[in-house]
Amino acid sequence: MTETGRKIRSTKGDKAVAATSHTLLAVWSVIVIVPFLWTLLSSFKTSKQILSSPFSLPDRLHFENYANAWQTAGIGQFFFNTVIVVGSALVLVMLLGAMLAYVLARFRFPGNRLIYNVMLAAMAFPVFLAIVPLFFILKNMLLLDTLPGLTITYVAFALPFTMFFLYSFFKQLPEDVYEAAIVDGAGEWRAFFQVMLPMAGPGMASVAILNFLGLWNQFLLPLVLNPSKENWVLSQGMASFASKAGYAVDFGALFAAAVITIVPVVVVYVLFQRRLQGSVSQGTFR
Repeated sequence: MTETGRKIRSTKGDKAVAATSHTLLAVWSVIVIVPFLWTLLSSFKTSKQILSSPFSLPDRLHFENYANAWQTAGIGQFFFNTVIVVGSALVLVMLLGAMLAYVLARFRFPGNRLIYNVMLAAMAFPVFLAIVPLFFILKNMLLLDTLPGLTITYVAFALPFTMFFLYSFFKQLPEDVYEAAIVDGAGEWRAFFQVMLPMAGPGMASVAILNFLGLWNQFLLPLVLNPSKENWVLSQGMASFASKAGYAVDFGALFAAAVITIVPVVVVYVLFQRRLQGSVSQGTFR
């Protein structure tokens, strides 16, 4: 086969792959976007309109659905509980995870490999197997059914993934920069916070987004560890959403609550999605 023939065949193959990829991407986009738009439109309709014509446009925008969801159904309280727990857990896990990854990646000491392997094994440990021990541990620490107790639990389960993700970023940082900081008089703490940590910024941003998405949507842990309604998070509130009228569900307020739950995740992802590009691929195994 001539060189021209190979180029023509390669070009046709590339076009076929590109066409297939774009088709699959378009289908996936429809699968993701259409349900979200339907939920958004339904949040402005009454229960009668939703049940009678679920795919029609609302006759008018019923903003009272959001007021009912926020105040009457208690979604506002659940929202603030979620912000407090997820925000606190995210700050703690990012700080502790970065420090742990930095030490394991940059220093050699007895037990280094063991700690790394234990953290990797923790990533494969199913959450539901730890529910009963966690329940009694938090109960003995007087942290059961409290927001601080749930925050600590979130940190514990997100820490292994955070360490694993950031390990390769600290591993790839140039040694010359660290040595220059030490020669200039910086101590270990200053070298970490002012020199090495900013250089791992893309990895920090990426793992923060992934942790936020996982913690915001967490359901099993708060369901078991936070049974009191005043300490519920959004996932629990959405699971038990119902109106005052017994079993008669206010579907308009239900869809409004769903939108309130989804919007923060969408906003965070849209604002920081570029941080994920080119940084996730840098993760490597030890």
